[in-house]
Amino acid sequence: MPLVRLSTFNTATSRSSLNGLKIGSVYSLVALGYTMVYGIIRLINFAHGDFIMVGSYVLMLTIPFILACGLPAWLAVVPAILVCVAVGVIVEKAAYKPVREKGNNMTALITAIAMSLLLENGSQAIFGADYQTVPTVIQIPTLALGGLKIDGATILTVLLGLVIMVALQLFVTYTKQGKAMRAVSEDKEASILMGINVNSTITLTFAIGSGLAAVASLMYCVSYPQVSPMMGAMLGLKAFVAAVLGGIGSIPGAMVGGLVIGVVESLTKAYIGTITAGVITSAFSDAIVFGILIIVLLVKPSGLMGEPESEKV
Repeated sequence: MPLVRLSTFNTATSRSSLNGLKIGSVYSLVALGYTMVYGIIRLINFAHGDFIMVGSYVLMLTIPFILACGLPAWLAVVPAILVCVAVGVIVEKAAYKPVREKGNNMTALITAIAMSLLLENGSQAIFGADYQTVPTVIQIPTLALGGLKIDGATILTVLLGLVIMVALQLFVTYTKQGKAMRAVSEDKEASILMGINVNSTITLTFAIGSGLAAVASLMYCVSYPQVSPMMGAMLGLKAFVAAVLGGIGSIPGAMVGGLVIGVVESLTKAYIGTITAGVITSAFSDAIVFGILIIVLLVKPSGLMGEPESEKV
């Protein structure tokens, strides 16, 4: 019997870990957007999580049309990316750029919160407050490894997240636009003297981050096919924790941070009630995630893979 219980425990732990990797990959993609924007203009874009909500509504609206045209449903990610990029660029141009030029960090932070509330309440006014179902995006068969069954959506989301992370790292390292991003991140004034169009570089960064949020909405809706105006709020906050944990400004760090947060959250939901004899329920998982944020800020503010900021003299 002890061996049976141990086997059951290991299987349940593996299943919970895999579920954590699945949602963690979504956190990672959103965290990449956070880390890119913060790395360049030192702005925490709290509206970024709401871009997932925008992308999910676009998926909900366009999938039936795409299916009616005889095309695969996952192609709905194309209009989702286009809409999210457009929304991200408009938000940057209309709200963040005027504030950025005035150089007031507190005003920029308040503006980011205001844009998040605007997107959430605007969506609620258009679509209502209730959850709505997103049509099936793609059917992926389950993979069996011994006694463990791995959801196909888990494999897809993790692999897609890794591919995007590698592609983004290569883009930032080797392309002209990527090098411009790194230069603006290091020294904005020196970048201007070198002939780099800082405003265009920042706009491109917002566009890439918003596009990644659209891909994250696809990955999320594959496993959790529901959308509501407030869905991006908590997703965005957890992705922010992932970015800080991995090292905000580090692309690999955002990926690692997202996966760690996803696994910790999933294991907490699975075992916190058993460990505490029911005193603490699975609802406490969010508190654990934000507790990680506090610990990281106290112990290692630069995160797992981030570099400590050096003061300019």
